[in-house]
Amino acid sequence: MKESIQKWGGFMAGMVIPNIGAIIAWGLITAFFIPTGWIPNENFAKLVGPMILYLLPILIGYMGGKLVYGHRGGVIGAVATMGTVVGSTVPMFLGGMIMGPISAWLLKKLDEVLEPRTPIGFELLINNFSLGILGMLLAMLAQIAVAPFVTGLSNAAGAVVQALINAGVLPLVDLIVEPAKILFLNNALNIGVLAPLGAAASQATGRAIHFMLESNPGPGLGLLLAYWFAGKGMLKESAPASIIIHFFGGIHEIYFPYVLAHPIMLLAMYAGGILADTWWMITDAGLVATPSPGSIFAYLAMTPKGWHFQVLTGVLIGALASWGVGYVLLKRFPVKEEEAEVEEHAVSVPGLS
Repeated sequence: MKESIQKWGGFMAGMVIPNIGAIIAWGLITAFFIPTGWIPNENFAKLVGPMILYLLPILIGYMGGKLVYGHRGGVIGAVATMGTVVGSTVPMFLGGMIMGPISAWLLKKLDEVLEPRTPIGFELLINNFSLGILGMLLAMLAQIAVAPFVTGLSNAAGAVVQALINAGVLPLVDLIVEPAKILFLNNALNIGVLAPLGAAASQATGRAIHFMLESNPGPGLGLLLAYWFAGKGMLKESAPASIIIHFFGGIHEIYFPYVLAHPIMLLAMYAGGILADTWWMITDAGLVATPSPGSIFAYLAMTPKGWHFQVLTGVLIGALASWGVGYVLLKRFPVKEEEAEVEEHAVSVPGLS
């Protein structure tokens, strides 16, 4: 089981790590130019939505297909991922991770059937049409099946979060929040569930812990610090830049690939999130509104007067706990070299042959 989990982790890393540069580019644009960014610019801010909804998921889908079947697999992976993008309003990173490898594997099997039967001189024609027809069918299937599945997953996560809050076990909300975040369902969960609950809860006291459950920059900071001190390859080298974008720019999406690339690091996020939420629940801390984006500066701005110690201590606890657990995990279960430096040639997908 350990070997199987490591193979899946390595394959997910292969889809995510080569695209970290593109995610950093999106993070910088977002941090600088959105209305609540460092230097708001309405024109440049138009790049933010299309990049997170279209460009990044399609890059993930392309890379997932390429790992299975080279450039040809990457092309059909991108085509199939487009179906998930069109079929939903949430970022389809998970859709790309599903459709990219599967579509490439199906194309590989189709080519194995067609190649021995293709007349000489018709190879290019048959190859192009086989990819085009299969890509069309898979894009349609992704639009009507995979996209609604991922959207339903987002809605289910929101329902569970609300049930846990209603049951009075608020720190356990992090068990749902962190996996939802790394699948890029964070905005749907925060805006659709936590922000309305926080608005209702803050009417009496003027503050609410709900605004901090998803937006806490502490655990993400600790995770990136752990990679900086104990990681390998591109994950280690890109961590310092990601820290700036995440903690000071408030773009949490920048650290999600670091968890996807090494899924056991989710335990570090749990440690930071649950301990921070527990501290805030004990001290009755809260913010006056949702910090947007979730940077340390937005936290300072949204903290009620006289509550900075409680709020910032929770951020610090989250960072230290995540860093400590993450550091130990990276030392005990280091990122493999093939995960840190992704190979350029096609690899096999665990479970598919």
